[in-house]
Amino acid sequence: MRVNETGNLRALRHRNFRILFFANATSNVGSWMQRIAQDWLTLELTHSGTYLGFVTAVQFLPVIFLSMHGGAFADRMNKRKVLIYTNIAGGLSGAALGILVVAHMVQIWHVFFFACTLGISGAIDNPVRQSFNSEIVGHEDIANAVSLNSANFNAGRLIGPAISGWLIAAFGTGPSFLINAFTYIFVIMALLKMREKDFFIKERKASAGKIREAWSYIQARPDLQAIMCIVFFQATFGLNFQIFNALSATKIFHRGPASFGLLGTMIAVGSLSGAILSARMERFKSPTFIIKGSICFGCSIAILSIMPNYTAYALWLPVCGFTALMTMIRANALMQIHSDPAIRGRVMGIYLFIFMGGTPFGSPIIGWLAEVIGVRPTIAIGGIVTALAALTTWFIYRNRMEVPTDFSIDVVLPPTYNN
Repeated sequence: MRVNETGNLRALRHRNFRILFFANATSNVGSWMQRIAQDWLTLELTHSGTYLGFVTAVQFLPVIFLSMHGGAFADRMNKRKVLIYTNIAGGLSGAALGILVVAHMVQIWHVFFFACTLGISGAIDNPVRQSFNSEIVGHEDIANAVSLNSANFNAGRLIGPAISGWLIAAFGTGPSFLINAFTYIFVIMALLKMREKDFFIKERKASAGKIREAWSYIQARPDLQAIMCIVFFQATFGLNFQIFNALSATKIFHRGPASFGLLGTMIAVGSLSGAILSARMERFKSPTFIIKGSICFGCSIAILSIMPNYTAYALWLPVCGFTALMTMIRANALMQIHSDPAIRGRVMGIYLFIFMGGTPFGSPIIGWLAEVIGVRPTIAIGGIVTALAALTTWFIYRNRMEVPTDFSIDVVLPPTYNN
C-alpha cells in the first residue's frame, strides 16, 4: 500500500500502524454496538435515568485508580504485550454479558459487574495505546496518527449504533455484546503480527518510572495544565451523549431502540467529519485553539437542549459531534507531541485520569438531574458549564500558555528529578 509521505494519510505508510488501524476499524464498530446495547439493556431492566448514570459511572470509575498506573506500565513494559492482555479481558467481558442476555439470565448487577471489568481493561489499555503511537509511527507522525485513529473510532460510531439499534429491535441486546466480543480477535491478531524491528524506540534517559515524576512535570507546564482543565469539564459535563440521547429518545420523543441507535450515528457524522478535518489542520497546535473549540462545543450542547422534535434534535447532533472531536483530537495530539518521550506514558495516564476521572461522579449527577429537573434543563446545564469552564481557563492561563521549544525533563523538571 503506497501512501503519500506528506499527505493526510501518511501514518498509514508504517506497516505496524496500518495493520492495527484496520483491525481497530472492526473493533470500533463492535465497541459502539456494545455501548448502545448496554445503555438500552439498563433502561429495559430499570426504566431509570439514575441507574443509567450509575452504570456509566461504574464503567469509568476504574480510570481514577488505574489509568495512571497504566501510564507507568507504558513507560516500563512492552506495550504490545500489555495491549494483547487488555483486549483479551475486554473480549471476555463482552462475551460473558452477551451469553447471560441470550440465556435470559441477566440481572442489573451483571450489567454493573461487566461494565466495571470492561472499565478496568480500558483504564490500563488507553494510556498504553496512546503512548504506543510514537513507537509505531515515530514522533513526526504522531499528530497524523491521532487524527486517523479518531477518524477510525468515529467511523465505527457511524456504523455501530445503527446496527446495534436494528439488532436490538429484532433480536434484543444479546447479539450486540457477542459481536463486540468477536471483534477483539482482530485486534489481538494484529498485535501478534506486528514486527518489533519496525518500532521507533529510542534510547531514553533513565527514570524511576514513578507517577509523581509525571505530576512534577505537569506542574511545570502551564500549557498542559490548561488542556487538562478543558478536557475535564468537557468530558464530565458535555460529553454525556449516551445519557442525553437515551433519555431524550425515550422520555422526550418516546422512540424505540432503532431511533436511539440512529442518534448515535448522527453524532458520528459530525465526529467523523471533525476527525477528518483535523488531519488537515495539524498546524493548529496551540491551547488557545482548544479553548475556543470547547466554548463552541458547550454552546452547541446548550442549543441541543431546545430542539423542538426528534428530527431537529438528530440533525443538530452532527454539529455537537464536530465541535467535540475538533477539540478533543487537538488536545490529545498536543499532550503527546509536547511531552518528553521518557515520561510520555505517565503523562498520558494522568491526562486520561483527568479526562475520564470526572465521569464516575458526573454521570450519576446528570442522570439524577434529568429525573429531578427534566432532561432538557440537564442538557442545557451541561453545555453552559462546559463553555464557562473553557472561558475561565482562558482567563487564568492566557499569559502562561506558551509552548516551550524543548519538552525534555532536564529542562522542565526541577534539578532534583534525576537524583
